Amino acid sequence: MGNYWWYVTVLLRNGESGHEENEEILYSAAEISGSIGTEVQELPNGVRMRIYYRSDEDIALWRGRLLDALAPWPEVRVEDMGRVENQQWATRNEDAFPPLRVGRRMVVMAPWHKGKEPEDRTPIYINPGSAFGTGYHESTQIALELFERYLDGGGKAGNVIDIGAGSGILTIAALKLGAASARSRDIDPAVIEEIECNLAQNGIDTSLVTLETGDLLTGVNGSFGVIFANLLLDPLREMLPSVRGILALDGTVIFSGMTAREKESFMAALGDTGLVMSDELTKGEWWGVAAQSPAR
Repeated sequence: MGNYWWYVTVLLRNGESGHEENEEILYSAAEISGSIGTEVQELPNGVRMRIYYRSDEDIALWRGRLLDALAPWPEVRVEDMGRVENQQWATRNEDAFPPLRVGRRMVVMAPWHKGKEPEDRTPIYINPGSAFGTGYHESTQIALELFERYLDGGGKAGNVIDIGAGSGILTIAALKLGAASARSRDIDPAVIEEIECNLAQNGIDTSLVTLETGDLLTGVNGSFGVIFANLLLDPLREMLPSVRGILALDGTVIFSGMTAREKESFMAALGDTGLVMSDELTKGEWWGVAAQSPAR
């Protein structure tokens, strides 16, 4: 086993059952699937659990076992998955979370590295915490680089919406690279405060940002030049039918958070919407894609 663990984060909303029963369901599925540990977060409307697995097997195997264990509860949503090093995730020292160059023009930095910015890079300061999106996960890097490549190709950010915003890193990057405004949206109300802290760290004018709690694109209206969705395959497919209705004619939607093995499945669903792939990127086992209106 390497010096890291895999994790899968799942969410079970309260329905006929309450917090206690939902926790038991998730604990049971974790144990059946071979988990080596869990972390639980009780939400006002449900339970979130991060489930850890050994790294001597591929993450796809663990995810498959977990989904099999959760088959009787289709309402459980997989929110994200990835790897975490064998150290306290939020350890605040200069050896943890070193400055990370992303693409040609960005560098992701923990706030305690301020003053060490490369002159040729736009710094994005993110406090490593509990919200998904520190910049060190390949899926986040894919989204950032696809956005940069869109701009390099002459694309305009305009108004941006970030679905499943997590730490707010994609929102912050978009605004620092020229977006006029951003709508930052997450299903978890607990991340809003963290996004606000990261906006302050970056000196972002908060009048340019709308922070809100919501489920994918439910209730979203308007037109956006860039749509970010760094999620997982299932929620990405769920939101696909609503994307074209809010995507500006000359805009782009950036999907990330999928493994390379899931590409074929997602591309089939993307084709059903009429959107056309304009770019794609793979990092390690992770894959992301940018898509645009065929009329562009």
